Amino acid sequence: MKKRLLQLALVIFSFGGYAQNETAIKFAGTITKEDLYGHLSILASDALEGRETGKRGQKMAAAYIRSYFQELGLSGPLDGKYFQQFDLESSSPGDTYVMIGSEKKINGETSLYWGKNSSEGEKTLPAVYAGNGSDLDNMDLKGKAVIMSLEGSFQLFRKIKKKADEKGAALVVIVNTENQEKFNERIAGWKNFFMGASLGFSDKEEITSGGVFFISPENAAAILGIKMEEMSKIVKEQEDGDNTAYKKIKAGNITYKTSRNIKTVQTENVLGFLEGTDKKDEIVVVTAHYDHIGIIGGKINNGADDDASGTSSLLEIAEAFVKAKEEGKGPRRSILFMTVTGEEKGLLGSQYYVKNPVFPLENTVVDLNIDMVGRIDPEHEEKSDYVYLVGSDRLSTELHQISEKVNETFTQFDLDYTYNEESHPDRIYYRSDHWNFAKNNIPIIFYFNGVHEDYHKSTDTIDKIEFELLTKRAQLVFHTAWVLANREQRIVADKIQGTKVERK
Repeated sequence: MKKRLLQLALVIFSFGGYAQNETAIKFAGTITKEDLYGHLSILASDALEGRETGKRGQKMAAAYIRSYFQELGLSGPLDGKYFQQFDLESSSPGDTYVMIGSEKKINGETSLYWGKNSSEGEKTLPAVYAGNGSDLDNMDLKGKAVIMSLEGSFQLFRKIKKKADEKGAALVVIVNTENQEKFNERIAGWKNFFMGASLGFSDKEEITSGGVFFISPENAAAILGIKMEEMSKIVKEQEDGDNTAYKKIKAGNITYKTSRNIKTVQTENVLGFLEGTDKKDEIVVVTAHYDHIGIIGGKINNGADDDASGTSSLLEIAEAFVKAKEEGKGPRRSILFMTVTGEEKGLLGSQYYVKNPVFPLENTVVDLNIDMVGRIDPEHEEKSDYVYLVGSDRLSTELHQISEKVNETFTQFDLDYTYNEESHPDRIYYRSDHWNFAKNNIPIIFYFNGVHEDYHKSTDTIDKIEFELLTKRAQLVFHTAWVLANREQRIVADKIQGTKVERK
């Protein structure tokens, strides 16, 4: 108890000069809605084609950010360079099909395949029918293709595939529509998701498990040598608790082929560095992702909120700190301003940085991550003066106390911690670039406006950005970074996690 009271006293004491700190207020005032609009109008323009990782628009955005860092006078921390470049692997479906009799059911046309492995040519496996999959624990699946009649969400499919993999299944085949007509509708709805290229780091390890084929009931019945009506009856009996009926079906073999088209894609984080004074070896990191989801179905997804809003905020915060330094006002600690790539593809840019840090992670004090801060979500339409905070108390009691005090002193937002709840189903703590710092026990704060109807749609455009609110949120991040960069003591991570922290 005494320790907690001492911590609180130190936090309050450290703010003794900040409550009336005209210097911080002065430089926060250089963050303006006009300047934010200027950055956003470029980053969220059609010319940048949605900034998809590895594509032309992302390269154009990177060049703009680098040019602005140079204009500000930030240094390039990679031997004078601003780009932290790295390679990713783009993987898209190749020649992939499942045989029904003598007919090929082509992926994306009359079947759907989800997976990354290659069968290295046409392959034939013994098949086994598992009804609705509820009795997999009692089945011999090793080296076989398991066929299941299963409706549900994609999470259910992931779960059932994982169980089948654990039992040694070589392939999973799922029947999850009523008839061929319904299956054709499913193909039309899921085709873009299944047929698009995935982007990630090259995995040199052999993929030992197969993927999942989705097929129509008619084609499944043909493989099993039964009528559709019989298959439907068996599924119903199993749902009613009869785990014997499906065992009567003796499936034969299944023949299929999977392949992937692989190519290398180069992308880059953009880093600008402001050296501190007497505590320059300690690093405050400010991040925002500048990539988005590109062009889908012929429509440009500009990503004005996601995350041109955060990127523009970062650029303005950087400018405010540069102006302060030019007038001899710090910062004491160094600040790394980093716009990361590949967030939409799986937090890839921040993952690469923490595995290849420009500055030692043990010298990294905090990551303040800004992702979607330009809009109002449906929960706050009546009271819009808010921002969601995630993670401020997960690793450092002190960071949370400082964050609260900064807001009380400078911005007076309604700080909403809804998404910070460990039990929240959206699991936001694990879904933006701060996570790659947090899992290395570096304290973080994530600033977020919540999800709205235009999330990941072509309608996420600049005309819907609330610039007054965006300005104030950027100023909150600036004030927080100012205190963390200039206070005497480095914040303490007093809630260290285990060494094996996994994304949930």
